[in-house]
Amino acid sequence: MKRYLYLVHRWLGVALCLFMAMWFFSGVVMMYVGYPKLTPSERLSALPSLDPARCCVDLATALAAAGERESPQSVRLTTIGDEPVFVFGWGARAANPARSVAVRARDGRRATHVSAEEALATARAFLGAEGRYDGLVDEDQWTHSKALDGLRPLHRVYMSDPDSTLLYVSAVTGEVARDATRVERIWNWVGAWIHWLYPLRGGWLDAYWRDIVVYSSLVGTALAITGLAVGVMRWRFRAPYKTGARTPYREGVMKWHHLAGLLGGATAVTFVFSGLMSMNPWKIFDLPGSAFDPKPYYGGALAAERFHLEPAQALARFSADGLAAREIELRVIDGEGHYIALGAGGATRILRAAPDAAPSAMLPFDELKRLGARLVPGATVTAATIMESYDFYYFARAPHTMHGNVDKRLPVLRLEFDDPASTWAHIDPYTGAALGRLDSGRRASRWLFAFLHSWDAPALLEARPLWDIFMITLNGAGFALSATGVVIGWRRLWRKVEQRRLVPTLARPPSPAE
Repeated sequence: MKRYLYLVHRWLGVALCLFMAMWFFSGVVMMYVGYPKLTPSERLSALPSLDPARCCVDLATALAAAGERESPQSVRLTTIGDEPVFVFGWGARAANPARSVAVRARDGRRATHVSAEEALATARAFLGAEGRYDGLVDEDQWTHSKALDGLRPLHRVYMSDPDSTLLYVSAVTGEVARDATRVERIWNWVGAWIHWLYPLRGGWLDAYWRDIVVYSSLVGTALAITGLAVGVMRWRFRAPYKTGARTPYREGVMKWHHLAGLLGGATAVTFVFSGLMSMNPWKIFDLPGSAFDPKPYYGGALAAERFHLEPAQALARFSADGLAAREIELRVIDGEGHYIALGAGGATRILRAAPDAAPSAMLPFDELKRLGARLVPGATVTAATIMESYDFYYFARAPHTMHGNVDKRLPVLRLEFDDPASTWAHIDPYTGAALGRLDSGRRASRWLFAFLHSWDAPALLEARPLWDIFMITLNGAGFALSATGVVIGWRRLWRKVEQRRLVPTLARPPSPAE
């Protein structure tokens, strides 16, 4: 049995040790430089304030100009270039791909195709610098995110700002969809781009990318577990070997591989296993019969008849309340239209779209509790908590991290339900948004993926630079283990090649001259 355990570990190591070293190294890079994204704060900081005098056609006209039968899932009034524009969005559903439509707010004309010249003008207005046009792409190494699907194809524009930023401008709506600074592009070649095996995206292997990640992580987990078992079995805890050492290996690399495995083997298991869990393999975290449904909470589609106050009037009221809105979102809550104004520095206001309404900072928690009870039909709210501080399941991350673009503010309302999935829901009082379900399956994913992969408990994140030292040490031990494995694997393969080369020579009969 031991022999087979050794053989399995040996040849799995030969196959995957280079991948493992790459994952550990790129993981450290990702601690400080994430995959390029345009965060909400970056986008809002580049936008001018919306001027009520320059805006707008009524919402019914804008919706009609969008030319879609189905009600949009999202509506924003923003600035593209120097023009106020309505952006309507529909997420992917069933056989329908995600799509977006832009309608110019001053004259109600739908944007059909954004030209290269228009993309350059938008990029210049966005960053206040000159740009160099670099063509139209559907997807490239920095735009694999599904969040961009409704905005493709994308114009690439290299900017002359101090960060040498690469901007992606949607050819559908004309808005800036993504930015990638020179620092992000350089470090991502050895960061997220290889960590997530993105070299396999976009080509003929794209259809198999998910399976490749899942099964390579599964094999990597088996490699780490067998290696940890072999390392413990070969270590003399009681009496040492005849050499006086606890390890049987005298040769340098083998000895260091054994020691690194004992120190970093558990780290390798947790990191690779949690990477596997990040893919939700075989949908193990999706609970059957989940009843979470936000439709009763919102109470209807985004339709013009729910907004009894026009966008220009809403902008004027926000301005009178002291907030210069750079963008407004339209949302239906409990069947009534609402405007959410987004200003500089994360400032927000919410306004019911009614003639007698005034802006407010937040919606009342009592109202949100009443509405939130509809999120899980047939279930009862067992606990309603107004959270004033972050906890293990609701907390903010740095903008460059995987979910750092999601704005998680405090206070927030958490509702707990008695349904079979033990569903939790969070509701943002600043925007009235139901932030999605957190059932027992997703809470398990929080432990098995996010925590084991990033050790991102709020208490640890607040203890920087101790968290940095801890994570670099763990990844360093895993990298040393993998790097020594690369050397051992290379030497073994080289010996195999040499043996195959020498066998025909030794087996050949001597010639008469010999």
